Amino acid sequence: MPNPLHNPLVVALAYDGLCTFEFGLAVEVFGLDRPEMGPGWYRFAVAGERAGKLRAAGGISVEAEAGLELLAQAGTVVVPGWRGIEAPVPDAVCEALRAAHAKGARVMSLCSGIVPLAAAGLLEGRRCTTHWRYAQALAARFPALRVDPAVLYVDEGSVLTAAGSAAGLDLCLHLVRRDFGAEAANSVARRLVVPPQREGGQAQFIPRPVPPRPGTRLAPLLDAMRATLAEDWPLERMAAEGAVSLRSLHRRFVEATGMAPGAWLLAERVARAQELLETSDLPMEGVAMQAGFGTAATLRLHFRARTGTSPTAWRARFGRRAA
Repeated sequence: MPNPLHNPLVVALAYDGLCTFEFGLAVEVFGLDRPEMGPGWYRFAVAGERAGKLRAAGGISVEAEAGLELLAQAGTVVVPGWRGIEAPVPDAVCEALRAAHAKGARVMSLCSGIVPLAAAGLLEGRRCTTHWRYAQALAARFPALRVDPAVLYVDEGSVLTAAGSAAGLDLCLHLVRRDFGAEAANSVARRLVVPPQREGGQAQFIPRPVPPRPGTRLAPLLDAMRATLAEDWPLERMAAEGAVSLRSLHRRFVEATGMAPGAWLLAERVARAQELLETSDLPMEGVAMQAGFGTAATLRLHFRARTGTSPTAWRARFGRRAA
């Protein structure tokens, strides 16, 4: 377990035109009571861009409990998606973000919430990301940024940025993992009914104007591999089953899944092991065989590397006999 947070207060910024979904992600992860996490869990508050009611997407109104001055007390500041990639950012918002960061607060953006961070000068010289649809416009507006449109999130220590919409949840869970450890992140993810850590990046969601090539059958290949994870799947077999050359196999996999063939296969095997640990009483060697790891030692090695915990601990927490 990491050391207790020096400042557990998470403050979300609310503003006219608030992106309701991204704001809701911050509330869901950081703003709910979680007594099972103990007294050191996050505290949550909302700081308004201005006093009074604020309009949010979907006809919703939000009334913040405090103004921008609350950001100075935060250990973490969350900026949900901004009201537009080209929309100006008030000087007061920029100044409050800079002041909070200077006092030691971590500042994180979800989706287009990167705009206020960029306007405040907090991203210069740093790698960052946003929704792939906005990456080009963002880079044009802020040429000094190092925008990576292919990843789900970027952690630069005191400044964190997430890609579009649901990728904000990936970043929030990442921060939980960083602050409280893998088991805490897994527990929150389980309540949210989402994977504790998604694999791949935005590349798998970006539309590409690439015409289908005759003879490529990647979807059936993925299905076949999922159905026979216990079997050996060398690259040569993948290429033959997918009717592609070895040279193009990697590219086609990345286009379709966001991962290289071996990384995708490993992720699927870990996911299968998780399922077996949760739903069966198989001994660890049996889980390892059915998931394609061969031995319990190999299963433990890869399982911990991917999930941050051991197969035994996973079964104890999520298995059908768990309390």
